[in-house]
Amino acid sequence: MAYQFITYSLENGIATITLNRPEVYNALNDEITYELQDALKAAGKDSAARVVVLTGAGKAFCSGQDLKAAAGEGKRSFMDSLQKRYNPIIRAMRGMPKPILCRLNGVAAGAGCSLALACDMIIASTEATLIEVFINIGLVPDSGSSWFLPRTVGMAKAFELCSMGSKVKAEEALQLGLVNKVVPVEQLDTTVAEYAGYFAQAPTRAIGMIKKMLNKVATASLDEMLDYEAYMQESAGSTADHQEGVKAFLEKRKPAFKGA
Repeated sequence: MAYQFITYSLENGIATITLNRPEVYNALNDEITYELQDALKAAGKDSAARVVVLTGAGKAFCSGQDLKAAAGEGKRSFMDSLQKRYNPIIRAMRGMPKPILCRLNGVAAGAGCSLALACDMIIASTEATLIEVFINIGLVPDSGSSWFLPRTVGMAKAFELCSMGSKVKAEEALQLGLVNKVVPVEQLDTTVAEYAGYFAQAPTRAIGMIKKMLNKVATASLDEMLDYEAYMQESAGSTADHQEGVKAFLEKRKPAFKGA
């Protein structure tokens, strides 16, 4: 697939989507958001893609909305922009029935921070930072940040981060539970490859079901989750990967999951 502002590759079950506007720290103009929507749809539908890695080219992950591009277009509706450009991306990421790993190579600001938080796991370099920068231009968090943050760091800390635009460096982000792992810059690619390699050989359908269950738990009661677990377990139990897992256990060997 040919894109202007992102790159997409698929190798050994790993689909890598790279935001590719390094000269503006991968800021989000209209075109890149639509290309990202398309790439996420492609990865979601491709059975050969068992895991997705989302990252940015150059020194940054994503600096958020391209304010210079937006300023040149005159007055526009924030609601229309979010509903057409950003919200479909977040919904596609959370609804994708396979894991999405964030390779957080640098700053993730504003909507770029939301993109990182929408991933299932974040592997960050020591140079990475997360910033809810909206308040600095008199705006409120969007693209899911107001949903992700309080569920991760609690209401008080979420309010602080959003209302003060506090910069969260990688090590603090790890302590807050915002990222899963922090490694030196030179180890980032190797570490991401290790995680991606694991998921590329994991039982993909079960991983997708786990995502759905964890998405649902935010608004469900214990009784509802017990029933939903039973339903999902019934579905997982009918997969070829479950049969392979049991067979491999009985034969005392490593299972060869196919994602089916």
